[in-house]
Amino acid sequence: MSSDAAPAARPVVTGIGVLSACGHGLDPLVTAVGYGKAGFSTVSRFDVARRRVRRAALLPDPPPLAEALLTVLGDACRQADPSGVGFGPNLGTTPLLLALHSDLRTAGVAAQVGAGAAEQWGLPGVTRVYTGACVAAGTAVADAAALVRAGRHPRVLVAAGHLVEPGVFAAFDAGRALARDGELRPFSSGRSGTLLGDAAVAVLVEAESAAEARGAQVLARLAGWGRSGDAHHVCRPVPDGGGMARAAEAALARAGVDAAEVGYVNANGTGSPLADRAEAAALRRVFGDRIDTLPVSSTKAVHGHALEASALLELVVTIGALRRGLLPVNAGYLGPDPDCRLDLVLDGPREAAPRYALSLNSAFGGANTALLVAA
Repeated sequence: MSSDAAPAARPVVTGIGVLSACGHGLDPLVTAVGYGKAGFSTVSRFDVARRRVRRAALLPDPPPLAEALLTVLGDACRQADPSGVGFGPNLGTTPLLLALHSDLRTAGVAAQVGAGAAEQWGLPGVTRVYTGACVAAGTAVADAAALVRAGRHPRVLVAAGHLVEPGVFAAFDAGRALARDGELRPFSSGRSGTLLGDAAVAVLVEAESAAEARGAQVLARLAGWGRSGDAHHVCRPVPDGGGMARAAEAALARAGVDAAEVGYVNANGTGSPLADRAEAAALRRVFGDRIDTLPVSSTKAVHGHALEASALLELVVTIGALRRGLLPVNAGYLGPDPDCRLDLVLDGPREAAPRYALSLNSAFGGANTALLVAA
C-alpha cells in the first residue's frame, strides 16, 4: 500500500480519540505522561494469584473492545468535523485500517467495528486488519499516510485496540517479559521488563488541502514514516540497533528532514534490558553525538505497553506533547545505565516546542516503525 510516487498531498491528523488507563481523551493522557504519573495497579480483572507479576495499566471498567474502538472512532470523527457536515459524501468511501491482536476473536471484533462504522458513518467496513505485533498500528499509520500522500483517498481512519486479558498476560509472565518489581523503567539501571496496558485509539489522517478546504483544525502533520526488519532473532533486536536505525532514517529521508531538526524522541523503551540497549545504540547511529542533548523518553512507563495499539497510542501522545509544549517524563527511572547514554527527560516535564518529533516502535520478529511528526 506504500507509494514512492511524487506526493499529491501532505498527510495531517485532524481527529484523535483515545481511551487509556489515564482516562478518556487526550488531555488526561498528556497530563499523566507529562508529569510521569504511572497508571499501574494490581490486576483485578482476572486471577493473577499464580503469576510472578501482577500489575498492569488498566481501564477501570472497560467496555468490550469493539465498543471501545467505536467510541474512539466517534471521538476522532467529531473532533475532525464538529459540525457533522464538513466531510460531505466522501466519508462513506473512507478506508478504515484496524490494528488488533491476532487470536480467535480478531475476526469477530473487526466485523463488529466494521458494522458499527457502516451504521454510524456510512463507511464500507474495515478495509484492512493489521496484526503485526507491536508495530501493527505504526504500519497502519504509514499505509494511511501513503494512501493520502499518493492522492488515492482524501482521508483515512486508523484505529487500534488492546485490552489486557488473561491469555496474553500469562504468556508474557511465563516468558519473563514483565517487570519483576512491578514498575516499567525504560533505559534505567535495574530495569527488568515491561508492563502491559489497555488502549483504544483512533486518528483521522487527511490531506492537508482537504482539511483546509473545509476549515478543519490540523493537529499535526505526518512528515515521514519508515519501516524495517532486523532478520536477526524471533524476539531479540539486533544488538547494534541497525534495524530501528534504518526505520528512523527512512522516515527522515521521506520527509526530507535532517536529523539535526528533530527535537524530541518518544522511544519504544519497553524496559527490557536487551531492547532498550539496542534502541539506545540505534539512536546514536541516527543522531550521532547529538543524542547526548536530544530529549528522549518512553511514555510506556506511564500508560503501559499496549502491544498492537502501542504505536498509535504513542503517536497521539507525541502529538499532544508537541501541542502542549511539554515533553513527557521518562518515569520509573532509578539511575543511569552506561549502555543507554541518552538525554532522558527526568523529574518533571521539560518545556520545549520542537518542530519535529520522532515516535519509534519495535516488535518481536525484528519489525520496526518510525513516525516523524511535524508540529
